[in-house]
Amino acid sequence: MFLAFWVNNLDPLMVHISGNFGIHYYGVAYLMGFIGAALFLHAYVRAGRSLLPAGQISDLIIAIVIGVMVGGRLGSFFLYDGWERFTHDPFWIFRVWEGGMASHGGFIGVALALVWFSRRSSISFFHLGDLIVSVAPLGLFFGRIANFINGELWGKISAVSWAVVFPLSAPDGTPVEQIPPRHPSQLYEAALEGLLLFAFMQWRFWRTDVTRRHPGRLAGEFLVAYAVVRAIGEVFREPDIGINLIFGLSRGTFYSVFLIVAGLVLILRKPRQNPEKT
Repeated sequence: MFLAFWVNNLDPLMVHISGNFGIHYYGVAYLMGFIGAALFLHAYVRAGRSLLPAGQISDLIIAIVIGVMVGGRLGSFFLYDGWERFTHDPFWIFRVWEGGMASHGGFIGVALALVWFSRRSSISFFHLGDLIVSVAPLGLFFGRIANFINGELWGKISAVSWAVVFPLSAPDGTPVEQIPPRHPSQLYEAALEGLLLFAFMQWRFWRTDVTRRHPGRLAGEFLVAYAVVRAIGEVFREPDIGINLIFGLSRGTFYSVFLIVAGLVLILRKPRQNPEKT
Protein backbone atom coordinates (compact mmCIF):
# COMPACT_ATOMS: atom_id res chain seq x y z
CA MET A 1 0.00 0.00 0.00
CA PHE A 2 2.83 2.39 0.85
CA LEU A 3 5.50 1.21 -1.59
CA ALA A 4 5.57 4.64 -3.27
CA PHE A 5 7.36 6.09 -0.25
CA TRP A 6 11.06 5.81 0.56
CA VAL A 7 11.88 3.25 3.24
CA ASN A 8 14.51 4.19 5.82
CA ASN A 9 16.68 1.09 5.99
CA LEU A 10 19.87 3.00 6.72
CA ASP A 11 22.51 1.18 8.76
CA PRO A 12 23.16 3.02 12.06
CA LEU A 13 26.75 1.72 12.05
CA MET A 14 29.33 3.42 9.88
CA VAL A 15 31.82 0.62 10.55
CA HIS A 16 30.91 -2.87 11.76
CA ILE A 17 33.29 -4.62 14.11
CA SER A 18 31.22 -7.36 15.70
CA GLY A 19 27.45 -7.65 15.83
CA ASN A 20 26.02 -4.33 16.96
CA PHE A 21 29.43 -3.15 18.09
CA GLY A 22 31.30 -0.71 15.88
CA ILE A 23 31.45 2.95 14.95
CA HIS A 24 27.95 4.39 15.12
CA TYR A 25 26.86 7.43 13.15
CA TYR A 26 25.40 8.74 16.42
CA GLY A 27 28.82 8.79 18.03
CA VAL A 28 30.39 10.32 14.93
CA ALA A 29 27.72 13.04 15.02
CA TYR A 30 28.75 14.05 18.53
CA LEU A 31 32.41 13.98 17.56
CA MET A 32 31.77 16.25 14.57
CA GLY A 33 29.81 18.64 16.75
CA PHE A 34 32.62 18.96 19.29
CA ILE A 35 35.31 19.32 16.61
CA GLY A 36 33.26 22.00 14.86
CA ALA A 37 32.79 23.83 18.15
CA ALA A 38 36.54 23.79 18.83
CA LEU A 39 37.31 25.16 15.37
CA PHE A 40 34.90 28.06 15.81
CA LEU A 41 36.19 28.84 19.30
CA HIS A 42 39.70 29.11 17.87
CA ALA A 43 38.36 31.43 15.15
CA TYR A 44 36.83 33.64 17.85
CA VAL A 45 40.20 33.93 19.58
CA ARG A 46 41.98 34.87 16.34
CA ALA A 47 39.34 37.52 15.68
CA GLY A 48 39.76 38.97 19.17
CA ARG A 49 36.15 38.25 20.11
CA SER A 50 36.78 35.76 22.91
CA LEU A 51 38.11 36.05 26.45
CA LEU A 52 38.88 32.34 26.41
CA PRO A 53 42.60 31.76 25.69
CA ALA A 54 43.34 29.35 22.85
CA GLY A 55 45.26 27.15 25.25
CA GLN A 56 42.15 26.55 27.35
CA ILE A 57 39.77 25.66 24.52
CA SER A 58 40.55 21.95 24.71
CA ASP A 59 39.92 22.01 28.48
CA LEU A 60 36.55 23.69 27.93
CA ILE A 61 35.60 21.20 25.22
CA ILE A 62 36.41 18.29 27.54
CA ALA A 63 34.23 19.84 30.25
CA ILE A 64 31.42 20.33 27.74
CA VAL A 65 31.73 16.74 26.49
CA ILE A 66 31.32 15.45 30.05
CA GLY A 67 28.41 17.82 30.67
CA VAL A 68 26.61 16.79 27.48
CA MET A 69 27.13 13.06 27.97
CA VAL A 70 26.28 12.91 31.67
CA GLY A 71 23.49 15.48 31.49
CA GLY A 72 21.99 14.06 28.31
CA ARG A 73 22.00 10.50 29.61
CA LEU A 74 20.63 11.38 33.04
CA GLY A 75 18.08 13.62 31.34
CA SER A 76 16.87 10.67 29.28
CA PHE A 77 16.76 8.63 32.48
CA PHE A 78 14.79 11.09 34.61
CA LEU A 79 12.90 13.23 32.09
CA TYR A 80 11.84 10.52 29.66
CA ASP A 81 11.29 7.51 31.94
CA GLY A 82 14.55 5.83 30.94
CA TRP A 83 14.48 4.25 34.38
CA GLU A 84 11.89 1.77 33.07
CA ARG A 85 14.44 0.45 30.57
CA PHE A 86 17.14 0.51 33.22
CA THR A 87 15.31 -2.14 35.26
CA HIS A 88 15.82 -4.82 32.57
CA ASP A 89 18.92 -3.37 30.86
CA PRO A 90 21.06 -1.64 33.51
CA PHE A 91 24.06 -1.22 31.19
CA TRP A 92 21.93 0.80 28.72
CA ILE A 93 22.84 4.03 30.50
CA PHE A 94 26.49 3.55 29.51
CA ARG A 95 25.85 2.81 25.81
CA VAL A 96 25.54 6.43 24.75
CA TRP A 97 26.55 5.59 21.16
CA GLU A 98 23.18 3.85 20.70
CA GLY A 99 21.15 7.01 21.32
CA GLY A 100 18.91 7.82 24.24
CA MET A 101 20.14 11.33 24.98
CA ALA A 102 17.85 14.15 26.15
CA SER A 103 18.77 17.60 24.85
CA HIS A 104 17.22 19.34 27.85
CA GLY A 105 19.29 17.22 30.21
CA GLY A 106 22.32 18.04 28.08
CA PHE A 107 21.65 21.75 28.53
CA ILE A 108 21.66 21.32 32.30
CA GLY A 109 24.88 19.31 32.12
CA VAL A 110 26.55 21.98 29.98
CA ALA A 111 25.43 24.74 32.34
CA LEU A 112 26.97 22.93 35.30
CA ALA A 113 30.16 22.30 33.33
CA LEU A 114 30.36 26.01 32.52
CA VAL A 115 29.90 26.94 36.18
CA TRP A 116 32.82 24.68 37.10
CA PHE A 117 35.03 25.90 34.26
CA SER A 118 34.20 29.54 34.95
CA ARG A 119 35.33 29.26 38.56
CA ARG A 120 38.44 27.33 37.56
CA SER A 121 39.49 29.77 34.85
CA SER A 122 38.11 33.03 36.31
CA ILE A 123 36.29 33.73 33.05
CA SER A 124 32.73 35.01 33.15
CA PHE A 125 30.14 32.26 33.15
CA PHE A 126 27.91 34.43 30.96
CA HIS A 127 30.65 35.04 28.41
CA LEU A 128 31.41 31.33 28.24
CA GLY A 129 27.72 30.64 27.80
CA ASP A 130 27.57 33.04 24.85
CA LEU A 131 30.52 31.29 23.23
CA ILE A 132 29.03 27.84 23.64
CA VAL A 133 25.52 28.63 22.43
CA SER A 134 26.97 30.20 19.29
CA VAL A 135 28.33 26.78 18.28
CA ALA A 136 25.86 24.44 20.02
CA PRO A 137 23.53 24.20 16.97
CA LEU A 138 26.29 22.32 15.14
CA GLY A 139 25.95 19.44 17.57
CA LEU A 140 22.17 19.63 17.42
CA PHE A 141 22.27 19.44 13.62
CA PHE A 142 24.55 16.41 13.46
CA GLY A 143 22.61 14.74 16.28
CA ARG A 144 19.29 15.06 14.46
CA ILE A 145 20.84 13.70 11.27
CA ALA A 146 22.02 10.72 13.32
CA ASN A 147 18.48 10.29 14.68
CA PHE A 148 17.25 10.05 11.09
CA ILE A 149 19.92 7.52 10.15
CA ASN A 150 19.01 5.48 13.23
CA GLY A 151 15.35 5.57 12.17
CA GLU A 152 14.31 6.83 15.59
CA LEU A 153 12.23 9.74 16.89
CA TRP A 154 10.09 9.58 13.76
CA GLY A 155 7.28 11.95 12.91
CA LYS A 156 3.52 11.57 12.77
CA ILE A 157 1.80 9.61 10.02
CA SER A 158 1.57 11.67 6.85
CA ALA A 159 0.93 11.30 3.14
CA VAL A 160 3.10 14.22 2.01
CA SER A 161 5.27 13.35 -0.99
CA TRP A 162 8.47 13.45 1.08
CA ALA A 163 7.13 11.20 3.85
CA VAL A 164 9.34 8.29 4.90
CA VAL A 165 8.57 4.76 6.01
CA PHE A 166 10.36 3.96 9.26
CA PRO A 167 10.36 0.17 9.82
CA LEU A 168 11.07 0.62 13.54
CA SER A 169 7.79 2.52 13.91
CA ALA A 170 5.83 -0.71 13.48
CA PRO A 171 5.85 -3.98 15.45
CA ASP A 172 8.49 -6.52 14.45
CA GLY A 173 7.45 -8.62 11.48
CA THR A 174 5.12 -6.02 9.97
CA PRO A 175 5.45 -6.07 6.16
CA VAL A 176 7.02 -2.86 4.88
CA GLU A 177 4.14 -2.27 2.50
CA GLN A 178 1.79 -2.10 5.50
CA ILE A 179 3.80 0.46 7.47
CA PRO A 180 2.37 3.98 7.07
CA PRO A 181 4.79 6.74 6.02
CA ARG A 182 5.61 9.51 8.44
CA HIS A 183 7.02 13.00 8.56
CA PRO A 184 10.84 12.88 8.66
CA SER A 185 10.65 15.10 11.73
CA GLN A 186 14.32 14.48 12.50
CA LEU A 187 15.23 16.39 9.35
CA TYR A 188 12.81 19.19 10.23
CA GLU A 189 14.51 19.50 13.61
CA ALA A 190 17.96 19.35 12.02
CA ALA A 191 16.98 22.32 9.85
CA LEU A 192 15.34 24.29 12.67
CA GLU A 193 17.45 23.46 15.74
CA GLY A 194 20.61 23.09 13.71
CA LEU A 195 20.90 25.16 10.56
CA LEU A 196 18.46 27.96 11.39
CA LEU A 197 19.70 28.44 14.95
CA PHE A 198 23.33 28.24 13.86
CA ALA A 199 22.81 30.94 11.23
CA PHE A 200 21.03 33.15 13.77
CA MET A 201 23.67 32.64 16.47
CA GLN A 202 26.53 33.33 14.09
CA TRP A 203 24.84 36.45 12.75
CA ARG A 204 24.33 37.78 16.28
CA PHE A 205 27.86 36.88 17.32
CA TRP A 206 29.71 38.40 14.38
CA ARG A 207 27.43 41.27 13.32
CA THR A 208 26.64 42.75 16.74
CA ASP A 209 28.53 43.52 19.93
CA VAL A 210 25.99 41.75 22.14
CA THR A 211 28.59 39.43 23.68
CA ARG A 212 30.68 42.41 24.81
CA ARG A 213 27.91 44.79 25.74
CA HIS A 214 25.51 42.33 27.39
CA PRO A 215 27.23 39.02 28.34
CA GLY A 216 24.67 36.25 28.71
CA ARG A 217 22.07 37.76 26.44
CA LEU A 218 23.08 35.66 23.44
CA ALA A 219 22.73 32.56 25.61
CA GLY A 220 19.27 33.74 26.60
CA GLU A 221 18.29 34.32 23.00
CA PHE A 222 19.47 30.83 22.15
CA LEU A 223 17.37 29.24 24.89
CA VAL A 224 14.23 31.09 23.82
CA ALA A 225 14.83 30.44 20.12
CA TYR A 226 15.56 26.76 20.74
CA ALA A 227 12.37 26.39 22.77
CA VAL A 228 10.34 27.93 19.95
CA VAL A 229 11.80 25.83 17.13
CA ARG A 230 11.67 22.71 19.31
CA ALA A 231 7.95 23.29 19.90
CA ILE A 232 7.47 23.69 16.13
CA GLY A 233 9.29 20.44 15.49
CA GLU A 234 7.21 18.66 18.12
CA VAL A 235 4.07 19.44 16.09
CA PHE A 236 5.28 16.97 13.45
CA ARG A 237 6.94 14.47 15.79
CA GLU A 238 5.20 11.39 17.13
CA PRO A 239 5.19 11.41 20.95
CA ASP A 240 7.55 8.83 22.36
CA ILE A 241 5.88 5.47 22.93
CA GLY A 242 5.04 4.92 26.57
CA ILE A 243 5.86 8.52 27.52
CA ASN A 244 2.84 10.31 28.92
CA LEU A 245 2.00 13.87 27.90
CA ILE A 246 2.21 16.65 30.49
CA PHE A 247 -0.77 19.00 30.49
CA GLY A 248 -1.47 17.82 26.96
CA LEU A 249 2.03 18.75 25.81
CA SER A 250 4.82 16.46 24.65
CA ARG A 251 7.78 16.22 26.99
CA GLY A 252 9.94 18.18 24.54
CA THR A 253 7.48 21.06 24.42
CA PHE A 254 6.78 21.06 28.16
CA TYR A 255 10.44 21.13 29.18
CA SER A 256 11.07 23.90 26.65
CA VAL A 257 8.84 26.19 28.71
CA PHE A 258 11.54 26.23 31.37
CA LEU A 259 14.12 27.14 28.73
CA ILE A 260 12.03 30.18 27.80
CA VAL A 261 11.94 31.27 31.44
CA ALA A 262 15.69 30.82 31.83
CA GLY A 263 16.30 32.58 28.52
CA LEU A 264 14.21 35.59 29.49
CA VAL A 265 16.07 35.86 32.79
CA LEU A 266 19.38 36.02 30.91
CA ILE A 267 18.03 38.52 28.37
CA LEU A 268 16.56 40.86 30.99
CA ARG A 269 19.34 40.68 33.59
CA LYS A 270 21.51 43.75 34.05
CA PRO A 271 25.08 42.90 33.00
CA ARG A 272 28.10 43.66 35.14
CA GLN A 273 30.55 46.26 34.00
CA ASN A 274 33.53 43.91 33.91
CA PRO A 275 32.67 40.71 31.99
CA GLU A 276 36.11 39.23 32.58
CA LYS A 277 35.17 38.40 36.16
CA THR A 278 32.41 36.08 37.34
